[in-house]
Amino acid sequence: MTAAPSPLDDADLDAGLLIRRFEEQLLRLYADGHLGGTTHTCLGQEYVPVALAPLLTGDFVFSNHRGHGHYLAHCGDPEGLLAELLGREGGVCHGYGGSQHLRRERFLSTGVQGESLPAAVGVGLHLNRTGQDRIVVAYIGDGTWGEGAVYEALNMAALWRVPLLVVVEHNRIAQSTPTGAQLAGTIAGRVTGFGITVSESDSLDLAEVRAAAAPHVERVRTTRQPHVLVQHTVRLGPHSKGDDTRPAEELDRLRRFDWLQRYAAAYPDRFSAADARARRRVAEISADVLARPAARGGVA
Repeated sequence: MTAAPSPLDDADLDAGLLIRRFEEQLLRLYADGHLGGTTHTCLGQEYVPVALAPLLTGDFVFSNHRGHGHYLAHCGDPEGLLAELLGREGGVCHGYGGSQHLRRERFLSTGVQGESLPAAVGVGLHLNRTGQDRIVVAYIGDGTWGEGAVYEALNMAALWRVPLLVVVEHNRIAQSTPTGAQLAGTIAGRVTGFGITVSESDSLDLAEVRAAAAPHVERVRTTRQPHVLVQHTVRLGPHSKGDDTRPAEELDRLRRFDWLQRYAAAYPDRFSAADARARRRVAEISADVLARPAARGGVA
C-alpha cells in the first residue's frame, strides 16, 4: 500500500474523476431537492469498471443498484444518465428507469439483488448457441451472496459452459451490515464448489487491476466457461444518500484507501489538471440538464 500507483493516461484518469465528481454532484442535487427517490453512489470503487471497460468492448454488461460508475465507464453518456436520474428530457430511458434500472444497447442494470445473474446466464447461453464470441459480465457485491439466485445461476453457468464473468466488488459491507457478520466462509470457497475458477485482487492501482483481470477475461472468451473475479475495494460513501451508520473513525480509516487520493499524492500536477476538467464538465452537464423540461411520464 506504500508504493506509488501506476501513472495513468488521460483517458483513464478522466474517466475515474468524472465518475467521482458526478456521484458527488448527485448527493448535492439530492440535498437541494432536485433528485427524488433514492440513489446509491460508488464513491471509492470507480477504478474497478474503468479498469475493466477496455477489456469488454462489445460485450454484455449487467449492473446493479450501485451502477452509475459502471454505466459511465462502459457507456459514457453522463448527460443521458443525469437526465434519467432527474427525470428530464434526454434521459437514457426517457425518465422511466431512474437510478437503478437502466438499459442502453448491451448494458442493463437492476436494483434487485442477484436478479441480473440468471438473466446474464441466459444471455450467455444465447451467445453460445448463436456462435458469437462476446461474453457476459455481471457486477455484484459481497452482500448479494445471500441471494439464492446467485447459486442457481452459477450452477447453470457451470453446467452449460456459459461465457460469464462475475465481478464481485467486495467492499466488506452490505448496506449497513459488515460482511463478516452475515457471510460464512468465503466467496472463493462457495465459487469453487461449482467447479468455477475464481481470482482475487486487493489492489487499488487501476493499471494493476486491469492487468490482473485481462487473462481471466480472455479465458472466459476463449473457453466459454465462467469465472468469478473478486475485487476487494472500499465504499467511501453511504449506502444510499446519507444513511451511513459507520463510526467516524472507521470512515477515516477507509479514506486512507481512496485510490484517487493516493493518485493525487503521487502525481499532484496531473491530478489537479484532470480534476479541474472533471469538475468543469460535471458543472456544465448539471446546468444543462437542470434547464431541460421534465420527461413525459418520467420519475421527476
